Amino acid sequence: MQPSPSARDILVLAQIVDLVRAGTASTRPELEAITGLGRTVVNDRVREGVELGVLAEVEAAPSGQRRGRPSRSIRFRTEAGVILAASLGEVSLHAAVTDLEGRDLAREFRRIDVQDGPEEVLAAVHASFRRLVKKLGSPAPVWAIGVGLPSPTDYATGRVVTPPTIPGWAGFDVRSWFAARYEAPVWVDNEVNLRALGEWERGEPQERRDLLYVKVATGISSGLVTDGRLHRGDSGAAGDIGHVRVTDDPDALCRCGKTGCLEVLAGGWSLVRTLTERARAGDVPFLAERLATQGHLTAEDVGAAAAAGDEIVRSAVTTSARVTGTTIAGVVNFANPGTLVLGGGVLRAGLFFEEFRQAVLDAGIELATQNLTIRPASLGDTEGTTGAALLAAENLLRPAALRIWLGDGSPIASAAELQAA
Repeated sequence: MQPSPSARDILVLAQIVDLVRAGTASTRPELEAITGLGRTVVNDRVREGVELGVLAEVEAAPSGQRRGRPSRSIRFRTEAGVILAASLGEVSLHAAVTDLEGRDLAREFRRIDVQDGPEEVLAAVHASFRRLVKKLGSPAPVWAIGVGLPSPTDYATGRVVTPPTIPGWAGFDVRSWFAARYEAPVWVDNEVNLRALGEWERGEPQERRDLLYVKVATGISSGLVTDGRLHRGDSGAAGDIGHVRVTDDPDALCRCGKTGCLEVLAGGWSLVRTLTERARAGDVPFLAERLATQGHLTAEDVGAAAAAGDEIVRSAVTTSARVTGTTIAGVVNFANPGTLVLGGGVLRAGLFFEEFRQAVLDAGIELATQNLTIRPASLGDTEGTTGAALLAAENLLRPAALRIWLGDGSPIASAAELQAA
């Protein structure tokens, strides 16, 4: 039995694993050249990485009449563990199991209602994770969990910050809830931040410029990635654009308890409320039929009615899109992103997107918009789980984190230390 690697060996091994994972080096000679380490040291550390299960050696394909021992490449074992990822909207749950690169192995979508409270909703997330793991048969052990919530969060503690629209979640310790059921480290963030991260890392086209993500669904929120890093703000409230005051109308009462918020004029819940009244009055036959069948309307129904050409609905959607775009133009002027992404389900494309885009260009200053790419979200509404998995992977696999757990071959025993790092 080989002795456990020393602290210095782990330091070097963490550097090697990071280089291999990033694709910077894939052979021993490349590792020697980049690190300046000798052949023996590199060979020993690669061997330890293989024994610990985080690295694997691959025989290079034969080429020509080359003689002698075939060369070997080294790869990071993305299959060594899995990540559980969840992205919660106010009425939706996307859950996924991914490999250590954040690539989906299995996923599912289901309806929820965050107003049911944290215990019931998180139990639904846990049930989704269990179903997905069972579906995969015998996957690798769970190495990390990433969760996005439709609320500001304290990223350092995994607690929900006093939310304006889901008061039953205030102060709830989401990290501890999952820690009681899994041994893996848990990271919790605002789901719109994770959507922004998912689009920045995996969205198309890949521009790698500062990115502003705007989600228009039940509510309205945004996430900002600058220099590859999420901007969360001092207390986790960054991007809560839906509660910016845009009108002085005292009758424009928001569900947060204040008046004049953007959501009152443009949020999905407000659109549904207004158009439900019009449907009941018989003004919108398309929606009246849906209402009679379902008993209620959804943002999907509104999108379908707009696509079907109903003028009342199209007018309401146009107003919502333009008010949202005009408000976001102020953020564009301030933050000057290179890419602006509109996400959030059915309203991210078609009429809403075109009106939103034009409003941003009309209200934004030329210097901030002249090179701005404005596009719909490109990941098929999976950007939230993609971002959750990537956030967990980064926290698990960055060099400082690798040094914490690599000697054990698994991060399971180091969850608390990793979360605090």
